[in-house]
Amino acid sequence: MAYDELQTLCSLDVNSSIQLSASPVQLSATAQTLTEATSISLADAILQTAISTPFYPDSIPTTFVQQGEGSEKAAPILLLHGFDSSVFEFRRLLPLLAPHREAWALDLLGFGFTERMAGLTFSPDEIRQHLYAFWEQAIARPLVLVGASMGGAAAIDFALRYPQAVERLVLLDSAGFAKGGPETKVMVPPLDWIATEILRNSWVRNRISQLAYCDRTFSSADAATCAALHLECEGWRRATIAFTKSGGYTFLADRIREVKSKTLVVWGEDDQILGTKDAEKFEQAIADCQLVWIPKCGHVPHLETPQRTADLILPFIR
Repeated sequence: MAYDELQTLCSLDVNSSIQLSASPVQLSATAQTLTEATSISLADAILQTAISTPFYPDSIPTTFVQQGEGSEKAAPILLLHGFDSSVFEFRRLLPLLAPHREAWALDLLGFGFTERMAGLTFSPDEIRQHLYAFWEQAIARPLVLVGASMGGAAAIDFALRYPQAVERLVLLDSAGFAKGGPETKVMVPPLDWIATEILRNSWVRNRISQLAYCDRTFSSADAATCAALHLECEGWRRATIAFTKSGGYTFLADRIREVKSKTLVVWGEDDQILGTKDAEKFEQAIADCQLVWIPKCGHVPHLETPQRTADLILPFIR
C-alpha cells in the first residue's frame, strides 16, 4: 500500500459502539504541531475512561484508542506500546488493522496519557492488574494481544497470568529475556532525577529514535513530537523512576517457556536496540511459535514497515 493510501485510511471513524463511558482527551498545545496524517488522526481519536482496579481505591483515568468493527467470532486486537511511549506508537499500524478487525491501543499504567495516580508503584504487577481490569471492563472476550518492545514483555506477563483472555500473541521486537541490571541501584535521589532529565533531553530522545529505525528518514520532527507528548503529563518523572526501581520485566526470562498461546514473533533484521539474538530465543522457548524476520527494518516494524507488519498479523489471526 502506498503511503498516501495509508493516510487516507486514517480518516476511519472511531467505532461508536464502545460500551465504556469515555470522553476525548485534550492534549497539550504541542499536539497542534503534528504534521503526519496518521499522527493527527490518532491524536483526535484518543479517549479516556475510568477503570476500577483492586489495588487502588479510586478509578484510574485510562487512555486508549479504539477503531474498526468486529464480530463475536473474531477476536479483537489490543496493542501495547513500549517503554516511555504511548498509543502514538501505533499511529501507522492501527489504521491498517481496523478495516479488518476491531482494534484497540492502550496506554499502560504509568505510561502514555493514562493518569499516574499518587501512591502507585507502577510495578509490572500493577500494570498487569490494570490491564486485566481494562480488558474486563472494555473488551471481556479473548483477544489478540500485540506487544512491542517492553509492551511485548507486558503481553507475555499478561498471557501467563490470564491465558483464558489471550487467543493469540504477537511480539514485535519484544523485550522479555533481559535479567536485572545496575539501573535500579542508581535510581536514588539525586541520581534518579538526573537520569530522567537525561531521558527527557530532546537530543537523547532523537538519538534513541534514530537508532530504532533502519531507515532514519522515518525519524522526523513529527515522530519526535509523537514520542515526547506524554512527557508533559503530570507524574511522568515519578512513574518512570518507580517503574525502573521495580526492576521492570527482568523476572520473565525463565517463564517464557510457559506461554501456551499461539505466538507470532516479528523482528527487524537491523534492530539496534535489542539486537537480534532474542528473536530465536522466543522461537525456541515458546512451543507454538512462528518467527518472521523483516529485512531492512529496525526495532519498530509497526512504525517503519507498518504495511508489512499488518500483512503478517492479519493472516496469523485468521
